Amino acid sequence: MKQTIALLFAALLSASPSQAQDGNPSLLLELNGAQSSEKGCRLTFVVTNRLGAELSRAAFEVALFNEQGVVDRLTVLDFKELPEGKTKVTRFELAGTDCAKVSRVLVNSATDCTGDGVEPAACMRRLATSSKAVIEFGV
Repeated sequence: MKQTIALLFAALLSASPSQAQDGNPSLLLELNGAQSSEKGCRLTFVVTNRLGAELSRAAFEVALFNEQGVVDRLTVLDFKELPEGKTKVTRFELAGTDCAKVSRVLVNSATDCTGDGVEPAACMRRLATSSKAVIEFGV
């Protein structure tokens, strides 16, 4: 009995939040931080691939909103390869962008979602977003 409870507890701890809720594979994307840099604004993301297959490339078009809630810029963030079950930290330097003036980051579309057995639409359909930054982030 103790072994069964320990195994169940370990399984719950290793599951991503969306898997723990609905059992479906997902791609977890967290805006972990935004900090000013010499070039502009550095966005840090934590991404976990729980789609059940390796992604040889994942890239997303994002919209950056200014303080007035108006789209200021569209850009593509290329996360490159994302092994299945792996968590990866990636930083993007957005030259000429002032972090203090970015109020929201919206994932507009997946420009690339490539992997053996992965539908091209899976990266958007199974995307779960969160933010630890003061900037609003989502789809």
